[in-house]
Amino acid sequence: MSKNPTPLERVREYEREQAPKLPADERPLFHLTPLVGWMNDPNGFCYYQGQYHLFYQYHPFSRQWGPMHWGHAVSHDLLHWTYMPCALAPDTAADAGGCFSGSAVPLPDGRLMLAYTGVQPAGTFRRETQAQCVAIGDGVDFEKSLLNPVIRHAHLPEGYSEFDFRDPKIWIEGDGTFRMVAANRHEQKQGTVLLFSSVDGLDWQFVGEIDACWSEYGRMWECPDFFSLDGKQVLLVSPQEMHAREEFHAGYGTVAILGTFNKKDCRLERESIQPVDHGLTFYAPQTTLAPDGRRIMIGWMDNWETCKEAPRRHPWYAQMSMPRELFIQNGRLMQRPVREIEHMWQDTIAHSQMTVQEETSLPGVQGRMMDMTVTLHAQDSACRRFTLHVAKDSAHYVQVRCDLARGELVFDRSHGGSHRDIAHTRHVKADMREGKLTLRLLMDKESIELFINGGERVVTSLIPTPLDADGITFAADAPIRLSVEAHHLG
Repeated sequence: MSKNPTPLERVREYEREQAPKLPADERPLFHLTPLVGWMNDPNGFCYYQGQYHLFYQYHPFSRQWGPMHWGHAVSHDLLHWTYMPCALAPDTAADAGGCFSGSAVPLPDGRLMLAYTGVQPAGTFRRETQAQCVAIGDGVDFEKSLLNPVIRHAHLPEGYSEFDFRDPKIWIEGDGTFRMVAANRHEQKQGTVLLFSSVDGLDWQFVGEIDACWSEYGRMWECPDFFSLDGKQVLLVSPQEMHAREEFHAGYGTVAILGTFNKKDCRLERESIQPVDHGLTFYAPQTTLAPDGRRIMIGWMDNWETCKEAPRRHPWYAQMSMPRELFIQNGRLMQRPVREIEHMWQDTIAHSQMTVQEETSLPGVQGRMMDMTVTLHAQDSACRRFTLHVAKDSAHYVQVRCDLARGELVFDRSHGGSHRDIAHTRHVKADMREGKLTLRLLMDKESIELFINGGERVVTSLIPTPLDADGITFAADAPIRLSVEAHHLG
């Protein structure tokens, strides 16, 4: 390292010194964790030069949130990740307060452009401000534009904030035009998503406002993503300050708005709105387009309301969700685990049309690294309540309780071993389809992702249960037939 290292050089040297000391066996099997330190929002998720690249909000020097950098990892299959050196550090006037969330787009000349929020720290008589910046590089090293910030508050009409203006998602249209959406808080409308256009990714013009929340779904909208899928336009946002309503829980959430984009008026004409994830730990998802045409989404597997006081069990903190394929079915945004997970299947166990009532375990069905699908055949059963316990021992368990009569599922981790006064349960709609209800659980040590009825609804949760609690049991209030297909993962 040079005698006068830059902030980025200092981070990279710290990574080289500290990363080899961290025990690899403490990490999840297929969920990305930070190389060192702290992780939050996924950034710059893209396919570039034959690999998936995922950057992330990163504070390398501690397991607590701090000045934001961009961590970086690459993968060929979205499940096995190789760490790369830190990509961005706060080291210019435009981002001295942090390099916050953003995105990436491959350029026609073979380089990769990063778009991120540069934070200018508060000073005498002024508040912290936010603006949009870019950096261009070869996928490892990036040079920040001398024009940064390339989108400032001065680009915006009156009423939009210079303090809550962040999270650019950038892409290139078929005609070569750059487009970007970013989140902003308006004086009256509150959370908004704004659209910008550029011929070169450096000189930007404000186009219009795609949508606004008017305090209906939260107040500030963060981390927007905007894309076409199966004939619809989809807007993803992560609201702050949500009130519980319909299927939405209070606090921080994720929302999908489906509709048609009116290019003339620059408006998304809403057709439906739904939660992206019903779980306890999911926020700020970002998508990319895979080479085979799949739209892949990944999110931060945590929650701002609880993460700051969460116990630090490992020398790193936080992880990303399972990457998921998105598709639209019957007017609803659906999700399923990326199909690459099938290459990790081992020691498959199948039990077909088993009748259960008293609490029952099935041969070979246990573990904490598993892809398991449970199908309830309830056509001719008097069963009203079915209960699945996972991560179970004599003192702990996580419960999935299905009220078949009401069409409701309760995910409950309150018996998982935590002593914290936080939310541990979620109530989720779960109707039977043609007399069946399917539950697919992805378990990876300290997390569960539950996909209901092929991905109609998803529940994501970290679980505190000791790793040696690996039992799985099934029970019902009346005899019911079920089929179980369990794939151990390795």
